[in-house]
Amino acid sequence: MKKVIVLGAGMVGAVMARDLSEDSRFTVAIADINEQNLEKASRKGNIQIIKADLSKPAELKNLVKDFDLVCGALSSHIGFSTLRSVIESGKDYCDISFMPEDAMELNSLAKEKGVTVVVDCGVAPGMSNMLCGYANSYFDQTESIEIYVGGLPVVRTLPYEYKAAFSPADVIEEYTRPSRFIVDGKIVTKPALSDPELMDFPGIGTLEAFNTDGLRSLLKTIKAPRIVEKTLRYPGHIELMRVLRETGFLNKDAIDISGVKISPLELTSKLLFKMWKYEDGEEDLTVMRVIADGMKNGKSARLAWDLLDRYDPVHNETSMSRTTAFPNAIVARMVVSGEYKNPGVNPPEFIGRNKKLLDKILDELLKRGVKFENNSTL
Repeated sequence: MKKVIVLGAGMVGAVMARDLSEDSRFTVAIADINEQNLEKASRKGNIQIIKADLSKPAELKNLVKDFDLVCGALSSHIGFSTLRSVIESGKDYCDISFMPEDAMELNSLAKEKGVTVVVDCGVAPGMSNMLCGYANSYFDQTESIEIYVGGLPVVRTLPYEYKAAFSPADVIEEYTRPSRFIVDGKIVTKPALSDPELMDFPGIGTLEAFNTDGLRSLLKTIKAPRIVEKTLRYPGHIELMRVLRETGFLNKDAIDISGVKISPLELTSKLLFKMWKYEDGEEDLTVMRVIADGMKNGKSARLAWDLLDRYDPVHNETSMSRTTAFPNAIVARMVVSGEYKNPGVNPPEFIGRNKKLLDKILDELLKRGVKFENNSTL
């Protein structure tokens, strides 16, 4: 029986642990410093809980030493240091952290240690990468890739009409981190929240899309004249966040207020996060569209997928936590079983290149109620 530990007992980590604990091949533990999160996670199944400060490399390395596989569900600010510590411990790792650093910087170290590491293995990045990786391997020539994704509350409440189903700090990164994408075969950088457009989605209605820095490894692993990724929100959200950003409320550097140094971002986060918190049982949805155009056997072709997933009332789990956790848990099984083994740091598109593995992942997601509609025209 394989031993798996999940780092982080938030909404996503708890779902990962539940999913893995339902597999008789594994014993599962989950670690966090937050006792309340650990207690909630323990109610989801036969899951050992461990209180630990995961920001401390020495404590982390000691924690993972007796496990066969590590899954990561931590916020971005400790994602890279955690990645390094797990690799140095010689453990295979499947991670969802939206870290600002380039995980591929640790590729040589992972190869040296002989460990298979899959990063950005959630929904987007994650499933979006896998679908793009498959499309790029299918076409003789890839011409364009578009990714649109968002997590939204079902009930729209003013002023933001938004709730954060994962780390709110990582959400704010989407509004501040410069957005990179491919235009005419070259990397172009624009401000986050730029190039807004309205899009219609069946079962939801009209949403607004804007540039965010979500392409990450796809900027280097896929060759195409045009690659874009945009985040989806209810109309009006862009302008609200742009006003906060341009006024300085999202700046990290402290300012002096009556002799007291205060970070505007810390203050804004403190005020926003309580408004963006999902209440127990509050319903959400996840929407994603991936469109890839290219040439196949001398003819134009399109590969396209749509996802619309909703809150799970049976397990009381948000859609965003489900759609993020399940791909990670499914790939973790492939890694620990040896079905996917590639020493080094692997972005999800590497897995997507293997149609057999991608089909299995899509099938396993469907068993869990997460359905990607195939709208391809070949």
